[in-house]
Amino acid sequence: MGYKEVEITKLYYSIGEVADLFKVAPSLIRFWEKEFDVLKPKKNKKGNRLFTPEDVVNFKIIYNLVKEQGLTLEGAKKYLKENKKAVKHELKTESVTPTSEIELKLKVIKNSLIELKNRL
Repeated sequence: MGYKEVEITKLYYSIGEVADLFKVAPSLIRFWEKEFDVLKPKKNKKGNRLFTPEDVVNFKIIYNLVKEQGLTLEGAKKYLKENKKAVKHELKTESVTPTSEIELKLKVIKNSLIELKNRL
């Protein structure tokens, strides 16, 4: 097998793309941005949030702690504070892969089709 998979990532993801990726409302992302210091999206001149791949991985970690493991927000904050080395390691090893980008686009298309179907 001579083929080596190359990771391709976007520089920035919109709040809508991140919301679709995790199947959450954009308002949850904005709320968690205020609650967790590790989420620091850049903002363009219009004020739109631009999430880096690192922000997406941080959101994934928080999502896992709160939604999948059932920790409270305070518990997740405490975990992040006490396990900085583990979180940094995960940031290095995790990434937003081309596959997840394709899945994201497919989810957006699927949601659009469902909305169209509901309107008919």
